[in-house]
Amino acid sequence: MESSKYLNDIAEIKKMMSHSSRFLSLSGLSGILAGVYALIAAFMAHQKLGGFEKSQNAMSRFLYSVDIVGDLILIGLITLILAITTALILTLKKTRKTGEKIWTPISRRLIGSFAIPFVAGGFFCFVLLQNEIVGLVAPATLIFYGLALINASKYTLGDIKYLGLVNVILGLVATQFIGYGLYFWALGFGVSHIIYGAIMYNKYDRRAN
Repeated sequence: MESSKYLNDIAEIKKMMSHSSRFLSLSGLSGILAGVYALIAAFMAHQKLGGFEKSQNAMSRFLYSVDIVGDLILIGLITLILAITTALILTLKKTRKTGEKIWTPISRRLIGSFAIPFVAGGFFCFVLLQNEIVGLVAPATLIFYGLALINASKYTLGDIKYLGLVNVILGLVATQFIGYGLYFWALGFGVSHIIYGAIMYNKYDRRAN
């Protein structure tokens, strides 16, 4: 009896330590929706580029016009804003349910750890565009985004590092298939997010509801 109580106390202490050192209110549903947004954006970009053959040839030869590149950047920015806004709304909703605060030292560390590789990757991609190396933009976004997730995983759900690893691997593979970056982008930001979000929702969110 005492042994059982002792084990329960240890489990409770571990739980308290985990909550004090990690931000655990990220929503799995936001991952699913981010993936859906990314797939819609990939489809829109695909249509903008004129289909598979035209987009593959254009990317492999770096033949995009300034207008098309501008439209693709706009699609990407809108997708990013939608994903961030959705994540904030659903995370805020989850923190209200659990009684946690959304703006804490841990959440600030989480944002900082994520932002450094993410912002650096954004600037690097603009340098690639400046030099008309369009074919490496999609692989670079996947790699830097994956590194941002891995870097941030120590302050939130550890499972997120696997999503980061998947994106890094897809980005590295995409460097060997210039011209197919949009399809790797759809896999990394779209399909993998939906799968990750579904797993996280079943593992954490459903159990909390």
